[in-house]
Amino acid sequence: MFTYTVSVTTGKQEFAETVNDIYLTLVGTERSSDRTLVDKSVVDHFARGSVVSVDIRVKEVLGDIVLVKLGKEKILFNDHWYCKCISVTTPSGDSFEFPCYRWIDKEQEVVLRDGKDRLPQDDNMKEYRRMELDSRQLLYRWKEWRPGFPMSLDANSNTELPLDIRFEAAKSVDFSLNYITNLGLNKFLQLSSWKDIADFEKIFVKIKNSESEYVMQNWNKDYFFGYQFLNGSNPVMISKCMNLPDKFAVTQEMVEGSLDRGLTLQEELKAGNIYIADYAIMEGVQANATDPDTKQYLAAPFCLLYKNSQNEILPIAIQLSRQTTVGVGNTVFLPSDNQYDWMLAKMWVKYADFNVHQLVTHLLRTHLISEVFAIAMYRQLAAVHPVFKLLIPHVRFTIAINTAAREKLICKSGLFEKANGTGGIGIVEVIQKAMKTLTYKSLCFPEAMKARGVNKKEDLPNYYYRDDGMMVWEAVKSFVSDVVKIYYSSDETVQKDEEIQAFVQDYLYMCAKFPNSLKTREQLVEYLTVVIFTASAQHAAVNFGQYDWFSWIPNSPCTMRKPPPTQKGQVDMKYIMESLPDRRRSSWHLGAVWALSQYQDEELFLGVYPDKHFTEQSVIEATKTFRKKLFEVTNIIKSRNEKLKLPYWYLSPDRIPNSVAI
Repeated sequence: MFTYTVSVTTGKQEFAETVNDIYLTLVGTERSSDRTLVDKSVVDHFARGSVVSVDIRVKEVLGDIVLVKLGKEKILFNDHWYCKCISVTTPSGDSFEFPCYRWIDKEQEVVLRDGKDRLPQDDNMKEYRRMELDSRQLLYRWKEWRPGFPMSLDANSNTELPLDIRFEAAKSVDFSLNYITNLGLNKFLQLSSWKDIADFEKIFVKIKNSESEYVMQNWNKDYFFGYQFLNGSNPVMISKCMNLPDKFAVTQEMVEGSLDRGLTLQEELKAGNIYIADYAIMEGVQANATDPDTKQYLAAPFCLLYKNSQNEILPIAIQLSRQTTVGVGNTVFLPSDNQYDWMLAKMWVKYADFNVHQLVTHLLRTHLISEVFAIAMYRQLAAVHPVFKLLIPHVRFTIAINTAAREKLICKSGLFEKANGTGGIGIVEVIQKAMKTLTYKSLCFPEAMKARGVNKKEDLPNYYYRDDGMMVWEAVKSFVSDVVKIYYSSDETVQKDEEIQAFVQDYLYMCAKFPNSLKTREQLVEYLTVVIFTASAQHAAVNFGQYDWFSWIPNSPCTMRKPPPTQKGQVDMKYIMESLPDRRRSSWHLGAVWALSQYQDEELFLGVYPDKHFTEQSVIEATKTFRKKLFEVTNIIKSRNEKLKLPYWYLSPDRIPNSVAI
């Protein structure tokens, strides 16, 4: 008789254990073992975090072990079992690893391949690969949630999701407003207006932090208003302005008092010192009309910004309308106007910025994009594919968080509709518009910086989002390149990888402006870098500062209850307070941005991969190199931040989660 020792590791998650019968079958290159029931005396040992060793005796040597078949059958009832991995030691002492990392449900048999990574063209067990993908494609079905939105998974709630992508029991996201009670905001859930700006401290003081307090103290200063276009929660709107838009009625005479170099506006434009934030996407969007008690308004502002001789970014002209009707002017608000006109004009810009951030920068360009990458990965890449192993940490919980958002946050009567001026039909209209301009290259960080004309440090200093983002992008790209070179010996290898090509083509289901194939290793590296960077760094940059920048409501209103001013000299503080969110919407807004800014318990940060999907030493070494580079980036950012009054840490690798999970 020959003895094979099988070690079965159960995960540490809540409810990972099982009391069901577990069967094992070893499949070798020569023959298979009998289907073996794990002895009843050790069944109880399939506890959370346990490692159970089982001896399987056979009359003849099986050869190299290439498959392990796992069967689970109920005793009195079915439970879920999370099998982490299995290792097999042969009679000769050889060891084979079989990563699992999945939930096994009901009475089913799961076939595990060994830990060696295989491209489809090099796999001599293609039938198992095809069976796996056929099964996954039945589970991961495309669905259009709203017209014009990216495709999502065909599931209406967390309980309808495949087990392997649901939230773990220890992790949940509550959009049911319980956090409003926990934060003590429930006493403010009334429609009345606040009396003055200082009143907003009543809902702010309990959970303020150093960053949000700094915002509260400096929000109305022009230099700080401009600074937020560089390093706030929406640092993607500022672009170099070489020519003024046709509908922008600003003139030399209006801004000459704001230009400190003695140059004309045209000369400053030519010198590259003029920037613009253009919210054209908001033009024509219908304001939230779901609440009969409160009329809400939207605008599509222009904001002209000037880099002065001290390298400060200052607003020098704001236009809130885009009138084209003959005889109707577009009022341009200026820093020289009375304080209330200028204050309200800036509020309207930040209001538009908040809506674009939430729906485009955050929801569409991190959450929804990453979900499509995740679905395409599950549908088209087998578990033994090295790209599947590379990407799976970066799609963790993404489909689950988006499903929860569709169920409770951005749905009809959801929290977004309750609080924000783009609730209701506005959500759909903004996403539909943004989808028409979404391109693959705009997700490539260096390309995005270049397209906006903000890629050069000497032209636009103190743009920490750009500087840190470039360092993280290069670290991710270098890691991806190392992994790609291990498995793809040439461009031809990429072209012959039918699963990678199917993965890319499945993404076309969402957006026709993406590549329909990958022909070179360089293209594959860039594509995978986009997937990882979007899910990790880009999401971190625009998500985890939401409370810091949006909690002081005058700095980023979630709605406006009076129309934007069309003339100067007609605004006072009473009009401003009647425009800003009432107490109820302020509380909903504050609770939401607080909840969305929180890291999860036991968060997994960039480069931390506790699940060992890769077993090849070359990839393990590449991962170590990646972590070393991320550590170096973290130290550079830490050293820089020590010299800043307001540190920028959103792209510090030690604070970037691997995936979109909140």
